[in-house]
Amino acid sequence: MAGESGPWSLVSYSSVVQQIHHRINHWYLQNSRDLPWRREGVGGWEVMVSEFMLQQTPVVRVLPVWEEWMRRWPRPQDLAAEPLSEALKAWGRLGYPRRAQRLHAAAVEITTEYNGEVPRTEEALRALPGVGDYTAAAIACFAFGEPTVVVDTNIRRVHARLFGGMALPEPSPRASEFARAKDVQPADRAAANLWNVSVMELGALVCTARSPKCDACPVFEQCAWIAAGQPAPHYTPKGQAWKGTDRQVRGAIMAVLREHDHPVPQDSFLSDLGRQSHATYVALEKLQSESSQRERALAGLLKDGLAVLEDDGVRLPS
Repeated sequence: MAGESGPWSLVSYSSVVQQIHHRINHWYLQNSRDLPWRREGVGGWEVMVSEFMLQQTPVVRVLPVWEEWMRRWPRPQDLAAEPLSEALKAWGRLGYPRRAQRLHAAAVEITTEYNGEVPRTEEALRALPGVGDYTAAAIACFAFGEPTVVVDTNIRRVHARLFGGMALPEPSPRASEFARAKDVQPADRAAANLWNVSVMELGALVCTARSPKCDACPVFEQCAWIAAGQPAPHYTPKGQAWKGTDRQVRGAIMAVLREHDHPVPQDSFLSDLGRQSHATYVALEKLQSESSQRERALAGLLKDGLAVLEDDGVRLPS
């Protein structure tokens, strides 16, 4: 933030930042959603599962699946004791099933290497399967109160507008964004932890990508984007395609595998499915995908270890 233009340019840098901290943190305490993984007493495992599930998936879809996982697998060792196929089935239609695969692998490693306790430090967390920089920082902060610098999509957008005067952050994360996030984070440990989740929530509920509710923003008066006249984005965001893609076909094939405890004949995926009456087969057939695309999607699932090919057909991995 230092050196950037904005409505704070004629006053003390530290004074404005402290005011922003106070306003956003106060707003969060009054307006945040009551999400189960944020409640008092939750541990590293609950937070970890939520962070895996929330990657590219809205809260409304995650909530029922997360609650069922916590009921069934309240500890990492509970999930580790189950075959991977059970994790993939329970993942349901959250999408990106490799997240379930990696979460299961992380549970196994936590059980064998950490005595069933989710590690507390970013360094140890990053060594787990499926845990990158953001996820490690988020678990360390939200579960263990570590003063990490958490930078997700929502936080990047709030920072870009509030401190940078831009409608949207850059298409891909930059080191400068992390440096700015570190620069504006409160020095106090407790305030830093609250700040991370507060800014994230502000981005999710108010400072949204498409229709920001600026009239409800607690830092409207300090926002550099507002001061600049709300300039348009400097690029056109491209949504991630789904309909007709290999990803959609992969999802339909996984749905078939989740519904069967026995191997499914490989030809069932590659030939005419019209004779099949099972609902998941019908859903796959409705995609009207070419057999070559089905073959490519199935090959990708086999390569990723999300499916296994045996003599009598295809099944979920053990």
